[in-house]
Amino acid sequence: MGQSAQLTRRPDTVDAVVARMRDLAAALPERDGIAVFNRVYLAVTEEVARRLTAGRFTDPRATATLDVRFAERYLTAVDAAADGRRVPACWRPLIQFRRHPGIRPLQFALAGVNAHIGHDLALAVVDACRTLECEPADLESDFERVGDLLVALEERVREDLMPGPDLLQIADPLTHLLGAWSLEQAREAAWSAARALWALRRLPEVAEEFTQRLDAAVGFAGRMMLTPLPD
Repeated sequence: MGQSAQLTRRPDTVDAVVARMRDLAAALPERDGIAVFNRVYLAVTEEVARRLTAGRFTDPRATATLDVRFAERYLTAVDAAADGRRVPACWRPLIQFRRHPGIRPLQFALAGVNAHIGHDLALAVVDACRTLECEPADLESDFERVGDLLVALEERVREDLMPGPDLLQIADPLTHLLGAWSLEQAREAAWSAARALWALRRLPEVAEEFTQRLDAAVGFAGRMMLTPLPD
């Protein structure tokens, strides 16, 4: 049982997602790679919850559904790892190297963002469309609003985990890592992938192959992000 037994209940509200992430934050060592990603993701999810409570979204149900289906894929991967079950390829590098002493916190955070946006976001859009019985186009404005919060996530990663300007030199490999990955491009690719998967929903074998290839490609990128770097 242990930790995973506490985390197996499927969250059905944004507040439940926040509670699950807080449980993870309390249970994991601070330097653990999952803990590093979880901290920044929790902060953004708490902001979603605050904006929902304040009535900042035009369609709160659609926004909440997308946010929950999105977070659920991350939490399911963490649960699978805790139970010793197979995790999606996109999350495998972060799970495998989460305690590696030669990997910096910024790398862990970026690898988590890469897995979650590069793979999970597209599938979450499809999940939300099925739940709400709508088309992806009906969720586009909500997708953009959540996307704005993802930009805030990237900014938080940089602010909290980047070394100070006196420490990060132009030759530092982290400089090149940050320059090689774009959240905006990943978000645009996720929307395109979601539309493609929705169009393929009546061709389940093709949709499954598309999903597997997306998963593998994102996992490969994540593995490169987690190459140990010299201090």
